[in-house]
Amino acid sequence: MAAYSLSIVGVLSLCFLSILLAVYSGSSKGRAGALSGPVLPADDGNLLYRIDRVHMNAVEALTPFVVPAILAMMVGVRPATLATLVWIYTAIRLIHIAVYLRGGNAAKGGSIRTVLYVSGALVTIILIAVTAAAAIH
Repeated sequence: MAAYSLSIVGVLSLCFLSILLAVYSGSSKGRAGALSGPVLPADDGNLLYRIDRVHMNAVEALTPFVVPAILAMMVGVRPATLATLVWIYTAIRLIHIAVYLRGGNAAKGGSIRTVLYVSGALVTIILIAVTAAAAIH
């Protein structure tokens, strides 16, 4: 597994990021006196909503990426290929978080935030395809 150390660290960083965002979302709701659960108004102009939404986006995207990443290690995807995909995905997620939390026009749907989210999905699809190909051969 040492060959996959960069990939493992990348996957663990995604998990840690999800935990950090959960704490940030919960503490932000607590300071604002908001209840746990959905934030209203559900508006990109509402910082509390963006904090909650960026956490939910991270959680929603975590499993579909992490499962194929772990399977990729099990079926022997080239370590450099996997590490590249993991760290590209991690960079996309970090940029997505920064853009969305910053707010403004870039945080609205149909903008750079959407491009980043779709790019992350494409990297995940590539990872799934690479993993499936390695599993078949």
